[in-house]
Amino acid sequence: MPRLNPVNLNQKTSRAGFGAPAILVGATVISVLVIASLVGITNPYLLGDPGDLVRWGLPVAKALTSISIAVAVGGSVFAAFALSESSQQLRRVLGLVASAGAAWVLFGSVSFLFTYLSITGTPLAFDSQFSAGLELFATQIALGQSQSLNLAAGLVVATLGFMVRTIKGALWLSVIGLASLVPLAVSGHSAGTSGHAMAVNSMGMHLVAVVIWVGGLVALMAAWAGSSVDERHRYLKRYSTLALVAFVLTAVSGAASALIRISVDELFGSMYGQLVVAKVLALIVLGCFGAIYRLKLIGATAADLKQRVLVPVALVELAIMGVAVALATALARTGAPAPTDIVDDPSPARILTGSDLPPELTADRWFSEWRFDLVWTTICVVAAVGYVWGVVRLRRRGDVWSLARTASWLTGIALLFYITNGAINAYQEYLFSVHMIGHMILSMGVPVLLVPGAPVTLLLRTVAKRTDESWGVREWVLWAVHTPFARLVSHPIFAAVNFAGSLVLFYFTPAFSWSVHDHLGHQWMTVHFLITGYLFVQAIVGIDPGPHRLPYPVRLMLLIGTLAFHAFFGLALMDGTALLLPEWYGAMGRTWGSTPLADQHDGGAIAWGIGELPTAVLTIIVSVQWARADIRESKRLDRASDRSGNQDLEEYNAMLERLAKRKER
Repeated sequence: MPRLNPVNLNQKTSRAGFGAPAILVGATVISVLVIASLVGITNPYLLGDPGDLVRWGLPVAKALTSISIAVAVGGSVFAAFALSESSQQLRRVLGLVASAGAAWVLFGSVSFLFTYLSITGTPLAFDSQFSAGLELFATQIALGQSQSLNLAAGLVVATLGFMVRTIKGALWLSVIGLASLVPLAVSGHSAGTSGHAMAVNSMGMHLVAVVIWVGGLVALMAAWAGSSVDERHRYLKRYSTLALVAFVLTAVSGAASALIRISVDELFGSMYGQLVVAKVLALIVLGCFGAIYRLKLIGATAADLKQRVLVPVALVELAIMGVAVALATALARTGAPAPTDIVDDPSPARILTGSDLPPELTADRWFSEWRFDLVWTTICVVAAVGYVWGVVRLRRRGDVWSLARTASWLTGIALLFYITNGAINAYQEYLFSVHMIGHMILSMGVPVLLVPGAPVTLLLRTVAKRTDESWGVREWVLWAVHTPFARLVSHPIFAAVNFAGSLVLFYFTPAFSWSVHDHLGHQWMTVHFLITGYLFVQAIVGIDPGPHRLPYPVRLMLLIGTLAFHAFFGLALMDGTALLLPEWYGAMGRTWGSTPLADQHDGGAIAWGIGELPTAVLTIIVSVQWARADIRESKRLDRASDRSGNQDLEEYNAMLERLAKRKER
């Protein structure tokens, strides 16, 4: 095999590292211009035409903003997951992230301005009236607000990108960057569809997957330059893991997003459908393309992993990604087919939720009615499959893992899936009592099943420790559970106060209104009560290691105290004469024969009564653990006594004899 000159190799890879963004940008811009002219989104407007510059510049600016976001966010994710702390590649990729953040702010600002000009049809001006209109768009209009928040996040990423030089800094850049996608997920097409929840979920997942996929590949090319052959092999394997997950999420979320807005019959009969088909084809090509050459390279030895094999193929993949980004940009600018379920005289339920009342909740419909949540379905599938994979891996190497722990975890995940996708999710918007059932099971039932599964212990036993100063899943989990914040929220006293106090802070503050009016609020509520319940149960009966362990009598006292608090909360709802959310549940009117106030009273009874069973289970577990701990302590003392020749027993008897003599005196 001919040998490559290391100097020439580094020069080639360096040029490839700089050329990767150029290839991506060039392919995106050319594709946007071609596709925009073909589909007609740059044609003059019938009313309020903003001019050629805005009509042609807006899709280009949006596409370049998307590319900048992808490189900044995906590059920071790749840096946090794949690169070593002291490597030159980390600094190079973080420099790329900072530059992409600056481009994000630049092109995002142009996109923001052109969007305003396109919507209002006003000419560009520099007077106070134009500035006032632009400010109104940024602060009062939903689309302007989402773009403003995204721009603010880009400014933070760009600023911090030039400052941070560690993988922890890369993690925080990733968090900020991924959070910036939320405003984009709730705007655009996802804001106006009747399936708003599914639209937001699918769009959010799609954006996250795409930025990691596209930006990660650009970061891989940047890290490729100047790295050793062994390092390249590691980087490629780690990026391939990210790319595989991103590909699956992109395919699932993209399909869900398209099916919400368009039927199968309309795929080839409308411009929107044709763009969807073209984007699907691009996704298939990318998936096959990446799988073929990455599997071949990952299976090769490190010595065979040369720049001349990867770079040309990766650049072609980036060009195809640019076409896909252009198709997505055109898709966002193209109106979906008009919905056919428009009602002239909508019911209160349709006005509030976007859908009419489902069928009456009878006994059989607790199991037959479903309303799927894409995010929680994905979380449940990943949690179940990942856990089973860990157990299988342990057993293959001869280690033992309790079948009861596995059954407990999988049962808890199945219950979580039902709460977030089943009848509870389908009816909780219309009946406060159903909402309360879901809340109580989510915070008290699911954690009682998940905590005995000991997921952190399983992860630490199955995932190998990295030795190259980079941080994988194992290292990040260990860091997360030992942070000062984790020590605080996992402290049993704090966990108990948080668990009980969240009831009042949620239901008697605007947080409850936010959770029913806004899909993001609903998702926050689900996450919050699941985590608070998990932390409380972990503090009481947790198997996973933790920094705090209270004596068993104190644990029982905490259980009794929280049970009493739940009882008082339930009684307050049962005796209440005013609705918590009259503008929501009250506006629904009499639902299937029950008034909103009567249904709220039922919810109070549920809050009081449903906590008894999990509390009883926890009490039994604590009692069993207490008894086992006493047995272990007794055995330990017996072994210590045997080693010392029963000296401790003789000393104890001598002490009793002295006490008896003193009593006789």
